Amino acid sequence: MHNLWRLRRYVRPYAGQLIWLGLGAFASTGAGIAVPLVVRRVVDGPVAHGDRAGLFWLGGLALLLGLIEALLIFVRRWVQSSYAVGLEAAIRTDLYAHLQRLPAGFHDRWQSGQLLSRAVSDLSVIRRFLSFGLIFLVVNLATYIVVVTLLIGLNGWLGLLVAASAVPLFLVSRRFTRFYLTASRRMQDQLGDVATLVEESAQGLRTIKAYGRRPEMTARFAGSTRGLRDTAVGKGRLLARTAAQFDLVSNVTMGAVLVAGTVAAARGALTIGELIAFVTLQLMLVWPVESLGWIIANGQEAMTAADRIQEVLDTEPAIVDRPNAVALRVADTAGAVRFDNVSFTYPGGREPVLRGVDLTVRPGETLAIVGATGSGKTTLLSLLPRLYEASAGRVTLDGRDVRDIRLDSLRRAVGVAFEEPTLFSMSVWENLTLGRDDAGEDEVRAALAVAQAEFVYELPWGLATRIGEQGLSLSGGQRQRLALARAVLGRPRVLVLDDPLSALDVHTEALVERALTRVLRGSTALVVVHRPSTVALADRVALLSGGRITAVGTHSELLATVPAYRAVLAAADPAGLETDEAARAPAEPASADAVGLPADELGFVR
Repeated sequence: MHNLWRLRRYVRPYAGQLIWLGLGAFASTGAGIAVPLVVRRVVDGPVAHGDRAGLFWLGGLALLLGLIEALLIFVRRWVQSSYAVGLEAAIRTDLYAHLQRLPAGFHDRWQSGQLLSRAVSDLSVIRRFLSFGLIFLVVNLATYIVVVTLLIGLNGWLGLLVAASAVPLFLVSRRFTRFYLTASRRMQDQLGDVATLVEESAQGLRTIKAYGRRPEMTARFAGSTRGLRDTAVGKGRLLARTAAQFDLVSNVTMGAVLVAGTVAAARGALTIGELIAFVTLQLMLVWPVESLGWIIANGQEAMTAADRIQEVLDTEPAIVDRPNAVALRVADTAGAVRFDNVSFTYPGGREPVLRGVDLTVRPGETLAIVGATGSGKTTLLSLLPRLYEASAGRVTLDGRDVRDIRLDSLRRAVGVAFEEPTLFSMSVWENLTLGRDDAGEDEVRAALAVAQAEFVYELPWGLATRIGEQGLSLSGGQRQRLALARAVLGRPRVLVLDDPLSALDVHTEALVERALTRVLRGSTALVVVHRPSTVALADRVALLSGGRITAVGTHSELLATVPAYRAVLAAADPAGLETDEAARAPAEPASADAVGLPADELGFVR
């Protein structure tokens, strides 16, 4: 109940609507309760004495009460829908905003299907309870108390008999609550697991088909859905058994009242009108009793849903602005970057990925980061825009610790293009201007030219073409070029490129490198590279090995003096390394005899 109670702040803005909702519910219930009392007057008065005028008046009053009840139910439903949808939207908006604030490490650990389940199905459960279940729990309890009080007023012994039925109802409810809570949590967790499987299968459909794993994935999914089905069936059986017990209690009580009431009426202790009113009022308790099981079940599901949502909302963002953080003006940023004795360990990891990294990048310089797979290159670059936080040491931009810079301004100054580009299910234009929505058409065209991504103009609707989820309607190279154009369009002072050309063919890569050379001339850039051809972009190269920077220098210097550097490049692209060496070294002079020319006409061939 605690986590559900914590959501009350979302109810406060709708306090006025909630009050009207409660008043409408109570008024409509009151009108319904008044009808049996009017019927009693009709039977014992005009019907018994043949008073037609009184019959019409009391009959008209009963009709009016029925119309009032119907009108109030309509108003209640109308107000309820507005309040419920607004409440759900407010919680969902805050949940989504909180997910955006949480660091990348959180999303590395959590399954996306579990988050999706919380944002959709769990919030729907809470909406149903706060907009319907909670209100009618109060209304039905009040109805039960009022009706039982009226029944005791009509006939004390029969009224006490009806009141005594609350004892078995309480015992059944208590047992039901204890078991249903556990089943609800298990089912909601299983729903998240199934959602994760669906999402993974949809995103990895090409891989599944390519490896012929459809039967295995289908069997895996069937196993998960079978477990979900079993839990749902168990919940259904528990709810059905409880509902049957509630019905049994109310029906046995009704039977006892009919027998005892008939005997009392035969002895003259109860009039026919009182007996009809008593039975009619007792029938009004059927719905509150029958709905009690559903309301309790809905409440249990809402409590477990609130627990699951608060698990996310209670996770504090690990990467936030410091109290004294300052905003950074991009125009005033020189772009000097320094990693000062930086170490990093992933949450839950035992061994550090980076160990005491010291590295300086001068303003306007392009520095290539080279290292074997898994050496920590991407992790190192992720520390600059604070996608992750350094475990020790500090990263500075123009001499200021990046933790002392407001995140929004830091990420405007630092543009990023990842090796695995992320594109969204929106138009090409919206994807390109994601980091700079005020960009003009000429600027977009220039960025596309740099990234050699003019192919977008050949799409069915050009820049307005929607490219689908994850951009899977495009090739890997096309996605990379769009992501690169997006990073360039942001006009960052520091550009972080995580092997942005890995999916390009040699010809396109050469064109992009030439264009990037012009773009990077005015910006500081850190580029993760694997191929010798991409190193041409860099002024200097840093070798990352074992989580440490082991060498820094120009490509030629490291190639000549650091065997480990040569080994890394050779492992990534042996042919490219040989071509690069051939392009950098003069050929041996040819002999005069070999070519049949005088020696003074021979030269060196580059």
